[in-house]
Amino acid sequence: MTKEQMAARNRRDKKVLVENGCSHGILVYSNGQPVGWCQYGPKDELPRIDAGNIYRKLLLGNEGRRLWRITCFWVDRRHRNRGVARTGLKAALKCIGRKGGGLVEAYPASRKGFPADWFDTMSMFKKEGFEIVAPFGKDNVLMRRMV
Repeated sequence: MTKEQMAARNRRDKKVLVENGCSHGILVYSNGQPVGWCQYGPKDELPRIDAGNIYRKLLLGNEGRRLWRITCFWVDRRHRNRGVARTGLKAALKCIGRKGGGLVEAYPASRKGFPADWFDTMSMFKKEGFEIVAPFGKDNVLMRRMV
């Protein structure tokens, strides 16, 4: 699948979630303008991760709790390195808590640069109480925490 095809599929899938009232995300604003975004949601809303070979091999349980995922960040390049992603992460964790909480997974980059632009870095998640569970491919780790 080409990059363009993947982008089109992602837009289509997100549109269906929004139309069904099943999409979760945080928008971060500065002076009334959106400058960042954090996608989160329950496992059933973000199921593609389950299909991946790496994830399936981990054989992780959810300890009988609802499983949430924080899957993606975007920050306007003019606002990077100013805490926008962390603000989005904190807000997502608060929303998850208000919806009953559970086990929260994230997949941050284990090195600087791409894909850190989309997944952010481990240090931000560590500051919010996440712990490393396992390597997750070549450039990421799987981290978890309870909310």
